[in-house]
Amino acid sequence: MSARIGEADPAEEYATALAGALRGPARAKSRMVEEIRDGFADTVTAHTDQGLPYEQAVRRALHEFGAADDLVPACQRELTIAQTRRTARAAALTVPFLAGCWLLIWTSGLDRGWPMRLLAVHLACVAATAGLLAAATLAATGPIARQLPLPSRLPLTVAWTGTASAVAMAVAALALVAVAALAGDWPLMVLSGGFAAASHAVVAASSRACRECARLPASTA
Repeated sequence: MSARIGEADPAEEYATALAGALRGPARAKSRMVEEIRDGFADTVTAHTDQGLPYEQAVRRALHEFGAADDLVPACQRELTIAQTRRTARAAALTVPFLAGCWLLIWTSGLDRGWPMRLLAVHLACVAATAGLLAAATLAATGPIARQLPLPSRLPLTVAWTGTASAVAMAVAALALVAVAALAGDWPLMVLSGGFAAASHAVVAASSRACRECARLPASTA
């Protein structure tokens, strides 16, 4: 049985309250909230089918599910893991390619702009280190490891590692653009600088979301 005409749907209200308290990847969060909303609605329907009045069926469902605030820690834990893996994946996938581009530039034999190229290579080392840490994080938060308590500092560590990588990408992009202004083979520099800038935007946004998730309470169970 659904909510009466003119009355708010308790399942929708429950889902809205839960969604407002959670942070994480939009798709994972939407799927999680939808599953809980559907489960709540099905529970209410099951109780009304057994002959309970609608209001009592809603109260019974609330008693069985608990308040939306009671579900937040466990749900946030799952979303924090998902966001941590997303940030780690973004760094792990973009950093090695960027390091390859920077190595190609360093070995391109261009005589001009070598200080900037040297800076870009050093920044590549920073980003490559972040990529290794990101790969380790993906392993540490895999399907088997997810059954274990999440290390409390891991999400924040990944977030700041991703932030460091994103800053390195941004500075490297500026360095490569400066080299492009001096180099004869400027298309390579501009292409690498553009990719570094785009990668910076992706990793920086994901790292920012990861920091936000890491600051929220999560279940340790």
